[in-house]
Amino acid sequence: MSTDTEKPGVSAAYHAAVAVSVAGGVAVVGGLFTASDAVTATPTVVAAAPKPLEIERVSAISPIEQWYTADFAVPERTLTRAEGVLKRRDTLADMITRLGASPADTYRALKPVYKKELLDPRRLRPGLETELTFEELEDGSLSLVGMTLRAEDDHSLIVDRLSDGSFDATRLDTKLFPAHKRISETIETTIYQAALSAGARDQQVVDFAQVFAYDIDFQREIHPGDTFEMVYEAFVDERGNPVRAGELIYAALDGKATTKGFYRFETPDDGVSDYYASNGESATKFLMKTPINGARLSSSFGYRRHPISGYNRLHKGTDFAAPTGTPVYAAGHGVIERSSRFGGYGHYVRIRHANGYQTAYAHLSRYGAGIKSGRRVRQGQVIGYVGSTGASTGPHLHYEVIKNGKHVNAMRLKLPTGRKLGGPILEAFDLHRAGVDQLRADLGAGPEELETAALRGAIALQ
Repeated sequence: MSTDTEKPGVSAAYHAAVAVSVAGGVAVVGGLFTASDAVTATPTVVAAAPKPLEIERVSAISPIEQWYTADFAVPERTLTRAEGVLKRRDTLADMITRLGASPADTYRALKPVYKKELLDPRRLRPGLETELTFEELEDGSLSLVGMTLRAEDDHSLIVDRLSDGSFDATRLDTKLFPAHKRISETIETTIYQAALSAGARDQQVVDFAQVFAYDIDFQREIHPGDTFEMVYEAFVDERGNPVRAGELIYAALDGKATTKGFYRFETPDDGVSDYYASNGESATKFLMKTPINGARLSSSFGYRRHPISGYNRLHKGTDFAAPTGTPVYAAGHGVIERSSRFGGYGHYVRIRHANGYQTAYAHLSRYGAGIKSGRRVRQGQVIGYVGSTGASTGPHLHYEVIKNGKHVNAMRLKLPTGRKLGGPILEAFDLHRAGVDQLRADLGAGPEELETAALRGAIALQ
């Protein structure tokens, strides 16, 4: 905590304006202005008006100053400030009272915040920064007079106590300036660690993983020595400090499993943004290779000894070990054929896709919101959460891909590609790609990196 003492001075303008009307005459209080000590009640005409708001002070304190200081001066205020952050499982009220505010002050201070819908209590995250300002009263107690909440990176909430004891809340936005940032790193352990150490944020890593989710298994096909590149939007404050990151506009991976680069591009005919290789081929595939993030491959497709029955039989899917509650995503667009308990599969979802494909997800702990038979789902939508229901020895996802009624190995499946640009749209994309490459060069990409990017489109066709 820090303590500040504030004592407002007596306003010179206030003294200059103090002229008291009495008994129909005018009397000027002696000692405030350099004028004759004699005061007459008879109106007179003066030769020149005095200059407004100019005061010549005398050495002695005038009677009017003594009267003002004794009865109207603002007393000294001892202010104390307390800072803290929101802890896990805390409510905002918990944090504010922990920092010293009374329950009554806490309620009154938060009331305008929620009434104006400046903050959603359901979306509070640990780490939210707060500063409270207290006034120390004569009895030694603390009265909350102000509060600052760093609600998001780009704005804060200011809460002030009013003269009637109530509080008012205001949103204060940080002025942001657009910029771009480029990261090019060699992987030693994981892309996540390498990207964050270079300044990227979680969202850029997630976006990067989604771009390559159709081509690579990040748990098993990333190796030390592989390199990657990201170019993404950034927003900085007036001092140049990064405040918020925006869209990933370029993503490239050069490694043992794949060598590809993709540009974010909004197609003018439908306004949909996607990622495209330099030849205009979309990164999006018909089905995602793995419908779960951060999982460990625990059992592959093929014949094996079943851990419960003990018999050798065909394992018709791929198992991904992950903690209970890990989100499971729809591998592609489709219609839910089944969403219910299904024998040894436990809680089970099966989706029908185009071209004779089906995907199945078993041993779920629970289903995603609105996941019912007959409902349409989009690729990447959460359809359930990892569990251990049915014939299962531990939490994991059992994932199956069925083509024309026959189970196939999802890890070796050659999937149909997404959109391929052509004609005027491809020409527009080529102009956009040239602009991104120039931006990459401005941000430090060398000729070899730019040349490699140009070759990735041809590699993507192979």
